[in-house]
Amino acid sequence: MILSSFLQAIGAAVYHVYERIRHQSVVKTIVQLLALFFGLILLYQVWLFLWVCWYSLFNPMGSAMMSQQKAILSRQEPPIPIQYQWVDYDSISNNLKKAVIASEDANFVSHSGVEWNAIKQAWEYNRTQSEKGKQRMRGGSTISQQLAKNLFLSNDRSYLRKAQELVITYMLETVMSKERILEIYLNIAEWGTGVFGAQAASQHYFKTSAGKLNQSQAATLAVLLPNPKVYGKKTKSRYVQSRSRTIRARMRAAELPDTRQP
Repeated sequence: MILSSFLQAIGAAVYHVYERIRHQSVVKTIVQLLALFFGLILLYQVWLFLWVCWYSLFNPMGSAMMSQQKAILSRQEPPIPIQYQWVDYDSISNNLKKAVIASEDANFVSHSGVEWNAIKQAWEYNRTQSEKGKQRMRGGSTISQQLAKNLFLSNDRSYLRKAQELVITYMLETVMSKERILEIYLNIAEWGTGVFGAQAASQHYFKTSAGKLNQSQAATLAVLLPNPKVYGKKTKSRYVQSRSRTIRARMRAAELPDTRQP
């Protein structure tokens, strides 16, 4: 992962600084340690920003989420391989693009990365669901936020992870076009156990390519995104079919970034 590589790269430098300051006064040592701490945080943000710039030009070979799942699945008996194949934006059906936008982020082309009202509504809904003892939750993350998490972070629900997700989201929105954000998202999203990206998902569930998905198939794949490991095993269930019909109806109004008027 990027974080572990970063920590290894600066480990020697941190130790060197520690050796220099450990014999100083307590106050001076605390000040320098705080400066070091915040300096490392800033350096890590710069490191991430450089990766965002790189990915704006070059396709990722994988993602943090993919690496985590690969490590888990490799320990299964028998090991479960990762299914993944990159396809360019124009090789992905517009049906899938519209279905994902309709399902996950209706205002994708117009927002700046985060929709605070959606986050608030999701939090209130999930609190109500929890009080009722129900497990079905709603996410308030935009496609850009989900990309930040999938590409660089993890599924950890800590406030620290969420804060870092927001920072990366604004980096993505600053450096990348909406089209590029959607292209990477569709290529690294998890669509089932060991199934990553639109091409692998299309082949896994429908024996076709990402460019040939019809509206029904695209809507079904969009349903899986919030909980792919569960819904991926229940593609014929009443919930998945009902949600798929709802998404198909919303696809008519879904706006693609490459067709938006300047």
